[in-house]
Amino acid sequence: MLLLLLMNECTMLKQQLYQKQQQRLTPQQVQLIRMLELTTLELEEKVAQELEENPALEEGPDSTTETDASDNESDVENSNEDLTLGDYANEEEVPSYKLDDYNRAQETRNNENLYTLGDTISLHEYLIEQLGIRNLSETDHQIAEYIIGNIDEDGYLRRDLMSISDDLLFQIGIDISESHLLDILRIIQEFDPAGVGATSLQECLLLQLERRKSAPATKLAIQVLKTSFDDFSNRRYEKIIQRFSLSEDEMKELITEIQSLNPKPGTSCGGDIYLESSKVVTPDFFVEEVDGELFISMNGNNIPELTVNRQYAQMIDNYRANKANQTRENKEAIQFIKQKLDSARLFIDALKERQTTLMKTMQAIVEFQREFFLTGEETSLRPMTLKDVSEICKYDISTISRVSNSKYVQTDFGIFSLKFFFSDSMQRESGEEISNKEIKAILRECIDSEDKRKPLPDDKLCEILQSKGYIIARRTVAKYREQMGIPVARLRKEI
Repeated sequence: MLLLLLMNECTMLKQQLYQKQQQRLTPQQVQLIRMLELTTLELEEKVAQELEENPALEEGPDSTTETDASDNESDVENSNEDLTLGDYANEEEVPSYKLDDYNRAQETRNNENLYTLGDTISLHEYLIEQLGIRNLSETDHQIAEYIIGNIDEDGYLRRDLMSISDDLLFQIGIDISESHLLDILRIIQEFDPAGVGATSLQECLLLQLERRKSAPATKLAIQVLKTSFDDFSNRRYEKIIQRFSLSEDEMKELITEIQSLNPKPGTSCGGDIYLESSKVVTPDFFVEEVDGELFISMNGNNIPELTVNRQYAQMIDNYRANKANQTRENKEAIQFIKQKLDSARLFIDALKERQTTLMKTMQAIVEFQREFFLTGEETSLRPMTLKDVSEICKYDISTISRVSNSKYVQTDFGIFSLKFFFSDSMQRESGEEISNKEIKAILRECIDSEDKRKPLPDDKLCEILQSKGYIIARRTVAKYREQMGIPVARLRKEI
């Protein structure tokens, strides 16, 4: 029995060697992956940050002559570490990341159409500013700040006052009743933008109406929202007309009055929550048609040419030449310099590779969607997936995904996200493959031209598309309609 236990223990302690392959990313690959995901503005910030943090990296073309790499190999105190200078003193009259800029001579043309970042302020900052001019006690001011911190990006306070009261007690040590909290909330609801701090859509709309002049349409709108909010939100207009004895023109005026309100007042501020008009949409590419030819350029005018600091490279050269100067302290300094030089070269190489990858990807997209860039017609878009572009560029699909994410192109027909050009394919009855964007465009045309008194339901829209030769199911129509932000037929009904 003892022998058996010993044998089992030996078996459990037995060690074995296994050989397996494992893919690991090099520092260069990691650097490139991170840079591919950057937009033009983010890249400008990244370059500025690197220039500030790495003294071995500098702006401007390299005016030095090439140094023979064989004359720059040395050891540091019997160390096997290579301090070759050839990698650092490589001259390039024009860095390759400053790719063919067709738009250099037309920079003024592009600048007129760029959307640049303006001065914005977050909703919370704006509310805190208004709170500062209110005459509140220190405790009430602290409570108001806490309430403002719970207002979401749409401008709503979606937490109930009892939960906020509990938080104030346990987190700050302030014991406050719901009625007192409500009084402070009412003060915040007086702030701009109108409707902020509401706890529901109904309250939000009423807060906005109560600030308007007491016109007959405003008074009627307040009355309708207070007593018939569900009927109005579900567009049961016949019930409202009957209940309030309205004419058709009065009902239209009522609808116009209410629809002029902002259901998301928080979106009228920037900062954390940007105004639609303040969103940064800076094109990363420019595509222009000239005499039937398409020209592609990159928006890299604000990205400086980068080179390695020659003085740092010369320090390594001097250290190699002066054997008497190779002390321990100098060795540590040289190791630091080499680290910075390596980092500078790695950054420049990654920047070159990024620009090359982005340009090749954009060229593939333009080649694939040539008809759209010539005509601007959405129906001319071909079905295109990441795999299609990947096969043209010979890049991995994940690389194409990173390039197309958050990147924009300015064309003769407007500014588009690169993701706009990717779409799934569908078939017509003839067997022809088309982009689902073509179906969406036709679907929008059908909805735009429908009788608003009797909007087309999804099944009727499906029948119309099928009659045009598109093989499509009703649930697919509903999915496309939702993707385009178009409500159901009941909510599209008008008087």
